[in-house]
Amino acid sequence: MKAVLFDLDGTMHDRRATLCGWLAGHRRRFGLPDAYAARFIELDDHGYRPKAEVLPQLVQEFGLGHDQHALLADFEEHPDLARPMAHAATVLAALRARGVRVGVVTNGRAAMQARTLRACGLADLLDDVVISEAVGLSKPDPRLYTLALARLGVAAADAWFVGDSPRNDVWGPQQVGLRSAFLPTGHPLAGEEPDATLRDLRDVLTLP
Repeated sequence: MKAVLFDLDGTMHDRRATLCGWLAGHRRRFGLPDAYAARFIELDDHGYRPKAEVLPQLVQEFGLGHDQHALLADFEEHPDLARPMAHAATVLAALRARGVRVGVVTNGRAAMQARTLRACGLADLLDDVVISEAVGLSKPDPRLYTLALARLGVAAADAWFVGDSPRNDVWGPQQVGLRSAFLPTGHPLAGEEPDATLRDLRDVLTLP
């Protein structure tokens, strides 16, 4: 192993913990009902459904008097609440101590994802970060994984991709020859066959 590429949300960033932390404050700030938080998480679908769709539906379902744009702005104004996944920093440091190059490949807006990495305390532990908005490519486009490998200067056969999305982090990387390690924190596998399944991030250190 010469390199490991990681997904961000649901892999290095504990997105669910971050969302729950934000929702607690969000409900207080807007006086929202108890059931709002659970319904938000359900509609959010691990971050795959746009907030511009989630929030209008919540306003309608709960009969809220708040403007949906104000609710969305509150979500975007608290990026510093981001929490790292358990063992993320320790694993990155251990890999780099072995001479393994490490990077993040993530879909999303460049500014938001960069702030998330800083808030999680992971930005300085990475050799490279590839964000879809910044490069004009999104997972599972094979060109994105190829670009990430080229930026690290490693071949696909010498690297692993670690993530929680069956399509973006298992199927997609495998199309360019990357081995995939699945972290089951999001959607379940639906026929995809990862090369390894992790119990938590510490298992990355046992990959061949």
